[in-house]
Amino acid sequence: MNTEILGVILIYATVVALAIPLGRYIGKIVNYENTWLDKIFNPVDKLFFKLSGIDPTKEMNWKQHLVALITINIVWFVLSMLVLTNMSWLPLNPDANPSMSADLAFNTSVSFVTNTNLQHYSGETGLSYLGQLILMLWQFISAGTGIAICAVVFMAMKERTSETLGNFYSFFVRACTRILLPLALVVASLLAFNGTPMTFEGKDTITTLEGEEQQISRGPVAAFVAIKQLGTNGGGFYGPNSSNPMENPSYFTNIVETISIFLIPIAMVFAMGYVLKRRKLALTIFGVMTLGFLLLLIPSIYFEMNGNTAITQMGIQQNMGSMEGKEVRFGSAASATWAIFTTCTSNGSVNAMHDSMTPLTGMFAMLGMMINSFYGGVGVGFLNFYIFIILAVFISGLMVGRTPEFLGKKIEAKEMKIAMVIALLHPFLILVGTAISSFLYAGNPTEYAGWLNNPGYHGFSEMLYEFTSSSANNGSGFEGLGDNTPFWNIACGLVMLLARYLPIIGPIAIAGILASKKYIPESNGTLKTDTSTFGLMVFAVIAIVAALAFFPALTLGPIAEYFALNVR
Repeated sequence: MNTEILGVILIYATVVALAIPLGRYIGKIVNYENTWLDKIFNPVDKLFFKLSGIDPTKEMNWKQHLVALITINIVWFVLSMLVLTNMSWLPLNPDANPSMSADLAFNTSVSFVTNTNLQHYSGETGLSYLGQLILMLWQFISAGTGIAICAVVFMAMKERTSETLGNFYSFFVRACTRILLPLALVVASLLAFNGTPMTFEGKDTITTLEGEEQQISRGPVAAFVAIKQLGTNGGGFYGPNSSNPMENPSYFTNIVETISIFLIPIAMVFAMGYVLKRRKLALTIFGVMTLGFLLLLIPSIYFEMNGNTAITQMGIQQNMGSMEGKEVRFGSAASATWAIFTTCTSNGSVNAMHDSMTPLTGMFAMLGMMINSFYGGVGVGFLNFYIFIILAVFISGLMVGRTPEFLGKKIEAKEMKIAMVIALLHPFLILVGTAISSFLYAGNPTEYAGWLNNPGYHGFSEMLYEFTSSSANNGSGFEGLGDNTPFWNIACGLVMLLARYLPIIGPIAIAGILASKKYIPESNGTLKTDTSTFGLMVFAVIAIVAALAFFPALTLGPIAEYFALNVR
């Protein structure tokens, strides 16, 4: 078997092998069971709560959880704006990088607040070390809030009737101290020992093989990269992200970083099974997610390893596959694997340029974000999948003539209305944003000429990808798009805000409403939701509601580009 394929199999097998025990550990944290890190972090937690004046034992209803989440996000958003617009004179700026403009600071702050990490700047020249550290802190906060709000849904899914669902601040602090921080320390250490910089010194001057002097940017890169991967954040310390050899020096570091993308999203599924004591349900959900993921991954690897037909027609051999925009040290298979890993989650980091992927691989990357529930982001990926479970339960109940129930709670009109609004919000934001940008460009291509380096099918794909990435809180991009303009900064910022908070509010509202309903024990007439049949039903709902909504747009972009290259 090809060694590149063996590498892909090794990466995924390692992720699953690590995610199962990690899921059990996360489940214990959600249930407040004893863990081996309690002795270290219990005093730290108590210090945080003492300084903030917060009572972590106070129970909250679902509305209070949302208020707590939004409050944390607003406070740190304001701080981020202040730092980014004043970096030039603040400390930790050895390279004298300038402050950001207001519209770029708004886009960047929103991007990191929402766990998107869409970057319309290049980190090594656009941020001071203080700016990088503020954004790194945000990578902990946004991932921690995702895990915390997912824990609230787990509590709501328990077989009981309850108005209160734990304490958000307690879930949040425990997620940061007991999950994200220890994992980040391990990953950062592995990266630092394998060549990733970890320093506060400024640029280094080196002499190249040609005898020329060159300035090389450094900084606290290893720490930044560790949490960017683990928290499905994705924002790079450097502009080229993890294709830069300073962020990702070798094939070993590439394996570590790729594993880190999927580790917590998969572990959250197994954590749900542990918390609810429903291992079969967790396996059913994991199976559906994995099926969808593999349907995107396998053809992507195939197309990248077989090269670009346009280059083949020029008589050029492509023994290594399609290598435009890719690093030789990784190869085409590992690059395609990362592309699907990063877009099936809300990570968005890259080790190759997605703009240079073959047309259908670019489409599969977009589909991962359009569906946005095959593993998904840390915590919120499960929330997106939860919406499709509610829809599938309701449709299945109608098909078999039974009252729709999920985990002993009746699903009624109110929950369905919320679920449908949230399911349709994602396509709405992506397609409306793409339509507006296409209208502007088509109406005045001279004025907006700086937007597209590739007019035509691929140019449309670049705009579609940008709004898809923003709405999926992903952050990757087809970087042929000139996106550091007021239009793209503000439009994408608004999409990121709506696409982050409404899909959190909806599932939490549904979970809170269901939790307060009378619990009905399972009987012979209860629809089983932990079977392969129900799993296929959920997959069908995802395919119909999520994937097909985007087919016309994909036809105008990557599908049309594919046929333009291959039909002569």
